Amino acid sequence: MISGRILVVDDEPQIHRFLAPALTAAGYQPLRADNAAEALRQAAAQAPDLVLLDLGLPDMDGQEVLCRLRAFSPVPIIILSARDREAEKIAALDNGADDYVEKPFALGELLARIRTALRRAGAATPPSTTLHVADLMIMPNATQRGGAVLPLTKREHALLLLMARNRGRVLTHRQLLTALWGPAHTEDVAYLRVYIGQLRKHLGENAAKLIATEPGVGYRLLDDA
Repeated sequence: MISGRILVVDDEPQIHRFLAPALTAAGYQPLRADNAAEALRQAAAQAPDLVLLDLGLPDMDGQEVLCRLRAFSPVPIIILSARDREAEKIAALDNGADDYVEKPFALGELLARIRTALRRAGAATPPSTTLHVADLMIMPNATQRGGAVLPLTKREHALLLLMARNRGRVLTHRQLLTALWGPAHTEDVAYLRVYIGQLRKHLGENAAKLIATEPGVGYRLLDDA
């Protein structure tokens, strides 16, 4: 049974030779694009369920491809690149990527990231829906554990709710600051760290495991589903 179609965008033939059988064995149908033009054409014509996108393409920078894909499609996109600079990761995530995996990568980790991204896409919920993360029940206006309401401030709750709606996905400092404090505060990373610290205290001893820090990039609410 095919679990979804995955478009692999990479100009390295060995990547396709490695990933095609691995994705097929995992139940996916791999689609191949060796350059940006073919990637955009296939994304529009084939409507894949997920895109694995390399940044170092011969005819266009991968960041530009990412922006063009996001202009017409909400498809989950995982960046697969040898570029390990934090600025590249942050730019890709800010431009709409769902995740970022560095080359060389472990196949098991990549498949886990793919499952998480597809699960998130399939479980997209209206803003009013109650979310369940670990032992938390996160509602639009309050968070409960075991029937008791946690004493979160409105800002702390908004931060947790935003992360819960994107659980499993890295949210950059810029994305979080812009969403909660506005574009004038995109550089106030220290301010965000204070709120993350306060939120972890409220959530208890398991919070450090629940809210993962992506050094230099942002935060990820772990998907325990």
